[in-house]
Amino acid sequence: MIQIKPIAADRLPALLQRMPKAELHMHIEGSLEPELMFALAKRNGLSVPYPDVESLRQAYVFNNLQEFLDIYHQGTLVLRTEQDFYDMTWAYLKRAAADNVRHTEIFFDTQTHTGHGLNTDVVINGLHRACVDAQQQLGLSASLILCFLRHLSEVEAFEALEQALPLRDKLVGIGLASSELGHPPEKFAKVFAKARALGFRLVAHAGEEGPPAYIWSALDILKVERIDHGVQAMKDPALVARLRQDKIPLTVCPRSNLKLRVFPTLAQHNLGAMLEAGLMATVNSDDPAYFGGYMNDNFTQTFAALGLTAQQAYQLACNSFEASFIDASAKQIFQNQLIETFETFE
Repeated sequence: MIQIKPIAADRLPALLQRMPKAELHMHIEGSLEPELMFALAKRNGLSVPYPDVESLRQAYVFNNLQEFLDIYHQGTLVLRTEQDFYDMTWAYLKRAAADNVRHTEIFFDTQTHTGHGLNTDVVINGLHRACVDAQQQLGLSASLILCFLRHLSEVEAFEALEQALPLRDKLVGIGLASSELGHPPEKFAKVFAKARALGFRLVAHAGEEGPPAYIWSALDILKVERIDHGVQAMKDPALVARLRQDKIPLTVCPRSNLKLRVFPTLAQHNLGAMLEAGLMATVNSDDPAYFGGYMNDNFTQTFAALGLTAQQAYQLACNSFEASFIDASAKQIFQNQLIETFETFE
């Protein structure tokens, strides 16, 4: 473990901004800002059930995950063409690049959009084209992870997988998202086994609102490589030991946890405790348009609330590259850049 020189608290925000980082837990539909939502609605001859941008933004107050998902799915109705998906993704990628995100693995789902009458290729091709342009124009690598919606059936997940297979070269992995409570990971055991046999990398949301048992199931039944969220793991010492021993990454989303009332305040978040327990935690933005913050907002606000240090900043950024699905040589390049940033920061 590299020892990082202490940095004064008032200089930490600048360091957090400057350090290279990867984002591994971001739903692209959750990056759809109200301004773009209204613009796409106008372009497609649709209406948004709010009079203006400000009234829509004021509606982003949630008591739980389901309340958020209800308004989130309303926002997806404006996405109708490949260009819409491109524009949404490009807007996020520019924001990510401004936050010194060097690599991102973007969650999306097709089931929402096929439910609106769109074809799977419209969704994937629009997202992928923006990822290609980001590499060429922003120097930001980006890959795609198709998430199944867990409130729907496994049969429907199989359908989504089959529809995506002609475009499998545009995807790196398969995930599991949407309403957690009442939808344990084992509900999707067969479709994850199929995805694993096809060579996809596997992740799953577990332990956000759901219990530690859901994390065990995601690991042992779905055989995922990363746990998305995972904050409830700290309630189970045996699970903490397992996650530490197996170096299972956890893609933590502090602002999301605050907005969805998983924690009452950021000062009560357990990210610091996860790091102290030796877990491979990372920081991510989840649904930044709805939760009030992209990557650097999550870093700066969480560090201020918890009093985290430059050493922990380095660890989180290093973890983000280590937990990514890029190859070992690319990880080494990013981690060397990270070390150089910390060594030269004044």
